[in-house]
Amino acid sequence: MAEPPYTTFTKWQKLSLVVIASLSASFSGFASNIYFPAIPIMATSLSTSIENINLTVTSYMIFQAITPTFWGAISDAYGRRLVLISTLVVFFSACIGLALIKHYYQLVILRCLQSTGSASTIAIGSGIIGDVADRKERGSYMGFFQTGLLLPLAIGPVLGGIFAQTLGWRAIFWFFVIYAGVFLIILAIFLPETLRRIVGNGAICPPARSRTPLEHFLASRDKTLPPVISAAPIRPDWIAPLRILFVPDVFLALFFLSLHYATWQMAITAQSSLFKNIYNLSEIEIGLTFIANGFGCMLGTLSIGRFLDYDYKRFKKKFSGPASDFPIEQARLRTVWFWSPFQCAAVLWFGWTLDQKVHMASPIAASFVLAWAAMSIQAVISTFIVDIFPKSSASATAALNLARCLMGAGATASVEPSINTLGVGFTFTLWACLMALSLTFVGVQMRFGPAWRKRRERKLEEKEKG
Repeated sequence: MAEPPYTTFTKWQKLSLVVIASLSASFSGFASNIYFPAIPIMATSLSTSIENINLTVTSYMIFQAITPTFWGAISDAYGRRLVLISTLVVFFSACIGLALIKHYYQLVILRCLQSTGSASTIAIGSGIIGDVADRKERGSYMGFFQTGLLLPLAIGPVLGGIFAQTLGWRAIFWFFVIYAGVFLIILAIFLPETLRRIVGNGAICPPARSRTPLEHFLASRDKTLPPVISAAPIRPDWIAPLRILFVPDVFLALFFLSLHYATWQMAITAQSSLFKNIYNLSEIEIGLTFIANGFGCMLGTLSIGRFLDYDYKRFKKKFSGPASDFPIEQARLRTVWFWSPFQCAAVLWFGWTLDQKVHMASPIAASFVLAWAAMSIQAVISTFIVDIFPKSSASATAALNLARCLMGAGATASVEPSINTLGVGFTFTLWACLMALSLTFVGVQMRFGPAWRKRRERKLEEKEKG
């Protein structure tokens, strides 16, 4: 008997789902990056220091790390649709508050709440892709998802600079109120449930709480529809991302990614104050300097997505052993041996050209290369994580998010004190050295990861049977 298809969603339906997932995840990128050009003017408006405003970036990233742990677990238990809508309601509410604040402490609290609502959209979006795309096409879809996710990195700072200099920094948050409000309506009307535990490959009718208005309408009119097959109720596994984080066949890859992500975050956080102090730029001009970073992000995700699919198929074609012995670690991770040195070189270029006050075109070009390499590495590791945890992809992505954002929070909190103590050049040299050393983790992962993964999968099978 023929094996059922991985999904009943058509190609166009899958593309539509990826677009919706990408747009929802864009809130996280927008909320963190539209903010950067406004940091100096917000410090003046709220009568505080730039270092204190940078701490709101740190607090945002801490909640960006922690909250997907819980939202991802709920999503893997109760479905993508309900949880995604709920998270964006939280984001929408926080943005209204941020537009009305008068004191610094209110900014800190509401930025944490804003992060709580926006950060989990990335994990849930990755979960949607894991639900509807199999391994051979997942790289392209993840690349497309990352492109939509990272588009805000190109246009967010420009919008932030324009809003801050023309309408005032509060306009940034009113923009989010409008954007989130419109998108919530789109989600409520069009986003179907995709969680395989609930709808299988898409052929099972979801329960009432997970249906779109169109599905409710069709169910009420068409009495020939098969009855809903309710999945066995399960409790959200709150600590699943934490367990995944410390699984041997994942931990080293996540630590490697976290260092590279943190270095990139540190660079873009410091960029606004460094360019203002060194080149005496306005808020709009500062925003324009981030365009190179944004396009580097898009190039990285666009170029690596299709290449991951091509490289995976090429590697699989050469592999002659049984499917159970296929070394997914080698198939996915081997490209980072190019991207990591590439990012190290870009970090040194960025840091030392700013340190020596070279013409601004040079550090801007360096930020493009830095973002290109950083996003390529992120796409590789993200795809690898979804590959080895296909049944709990949202929780696995939440684990990835937890690791990278906590490391990023530490890096952004330390960047100003470090620059004041060591100087710009030596601060970025230190992080470039740490990234280079972390390549040893990838080597260990590729060498021992397959055995660790098989041991974990065997224990999981025994647990499910027993």
